[in-house]
Amino acid sequence: MTSGIHAIMHPTDFSELSLNAFVHALKLALAVRSKLYLVHVTDRGNEDPWHAFPHVRQTLARWGLFNATEPPETLAAKLGIQVAKVEVEPQDPVSGLLHFLAGHPSDLMALATHGREGLPRWWRPSIAEAMSRRSSTRTLFISAQSRGFVDPAHGDVRLTRILIPLDHHPPPAAALRAAQQFSLALDLDPAVRLIHVGTRPPALAASEARFLGAVELHSGNVVDAILQAAVEGQADLIIMATAGHDSLLDAARGSTVERVVRHAPCPVLAVPVIHSR
Repeated sequence: MTSGIHAIMHPTDFSELSLNAFVHALKLALAVRSKLYLVHVTDRGNEDPWHAFPHVRQTLARWGLFNATEPPETLAAKLGIQVAKVEVEPQDPVSGLLHFLAGHPSDLMALATHGREGLPRWWRPSIAEAMSRRSSTRTLFISAQSRGFVDPAHGDVRLTRILIPLDHHPPPAAALRAAQQFSLALDLDPAVRLIHVGTRPPALAASEARFLGAVELHSGNVVDAILQAAVEGQADLIIMATAGHDSLLDAARGSTVERVVRHAPCPVLAVPVIHSR
């Protein structure tokens, strides 16, 4: 099995929160030797200078992997990654990012999100959630309240525990496969904990059950149960399959994955699955 990651996209707004998502995107690009697109949609009448983009060479130098005085062209030869910094002309951020993604297919997006709930979410809808929902691309959400698994100062990875909530719809295979690919990409062997909120867990293939263990049963509100399991188990990453919005209620309050992202204590990897009930 390969990592399945050949290109990573990181939309940036040059904020401190966005920088945390950037270091995750950069670390993953290094691990799988992939392309890395750093994309910014320019504000109308307020063009941001190129130097505002995340500093790739300086970050790699801080991690002890590169000499910051060397030209960008040497990155591919020395570290196996290709980095492109892209400014998209002023427009709606989601439309601009989706247009770029259509012309530059990526296997993973690393997105920062403020994790808003209630009225603030209606006043300022989440660009990260909209991007994940409309792109059908695996999305690594780094929220304002979550601790990341990449140390910005040294580039060290702390990913020892993965939590995977399973359900019948969408089917769990994509999330399980993503956990294996993520572990392979980072050359790690994290403990994987499977949970199902309900009384009848989804059936797993023999190979999945052998490598990942039994499914724990939990009760109560689905989102609350997942968040409680993540906190109590000190999860470093939550991986969830998602089918986007399945109902009018989802459209109003967000999908299960989106509601988990807003309060998760760690990053969440959303794995899109196209399915029919």
